Amino acid sequence: MSTTLPDAAPASPGGETPERRFPSAPLFLSGPAALLFAALVLTPLFLTALLSFNQFDYATGRTGGFTLEHYLAVVTDEYYLEIFLRTFRISALATAICVVIGVPEAYILSRMSNPWRSIFLLVILAPLLVSVVVRAFGWSMLLGPEGPVNGALIALGIGRMKLLYSEGTVVVALVHVMLPFMVIPVWTSLQKLDPAVEQAALSFGASRATAIVRVVAPQILPGILSGSLIVFGLSASAFAIPGLLGGRRLKMVATVVYDQYLSDLNWPMGAAVAVILLAANLIIMLTYHRMVEGHYRRRLG
Repeated sequence: MSTTLPDAAPASPGGETPERRFPSAPLFLSGPAALLFAALVLTPLFLTALLSFNQFDYATGRTGGFTLEHYLAVVTDEYYLEIFLRTFRISALATAICVVIGVPEAYILSRMSNPWRSIFLLVILAPLLVSVVVRAFGWSMLLGPEGPVNGALIALGIGRMKLLYSEGTVVVALVHVMLPFMVIPVWTSLQKLDPAVEQAALSFGASRATAIVRVVAPQILPGILSGSLIVFGLSASAFAIPGLLGGRRLKMVATVVYDQYLSDLNWPMGAAVAVILLAANLIIMLTYHRMVEGHYRRRLG
């Protein structure tokens, strides 16, 4: 009994692959996305950088002259330096707390079975469906002088406390907003990890804590790195939470940019502050990325 095999796909003329026949296909396919990225991201950044070198004029807001005085004013004025240090301090603290809370949360989520995993994943992602402004107002009502937190403190005999307009309030609200951005990358890394690796460590006598710290944690460092970079970058450029919960005295860089643009109408100074924030963010994040990636390569070869 003979068996009829399916005909093979016809070979291209000359045995050429599609990539060789159409060498410019990747360029044409990625071109629209690259143009959209340039129009929506690179062009505004370029215009902001150009604006930061303009001179400030009280009548028109800016003139076309070239100057570096705005950059010199930012890097030499203790007022601006203090705001930058406060911004990076709050961002780093919020990132550290998100790592401490988010990594165990992602680990527990990865060990859950359906339907509980889907339910808790929805609970983690649900806050992203609510506006940051709405959540900031919710925290202001919760921690306000007449809010339930102060009501509980009065009932316990501690007395009313001023909870709003402090760095601690801003950090707590940032952690609440940024926590999903830490949980999801770590959870994704855990999904790629073979559970048998952890079970092998346990079978050799390692405790659960030792297996997590010395076996699981080094392998999910890329997820922790991605999540911490996202949280730090978003926290350093956050505007709604510092503006609503920090008040007028507790300024961060984003609120300073807002004030320079819309209150003082000093657009070149606002642009210079924004450019310096972007550059400082890139330097800090790239340095952190290099350190964590080097540690990851040394640990796992």
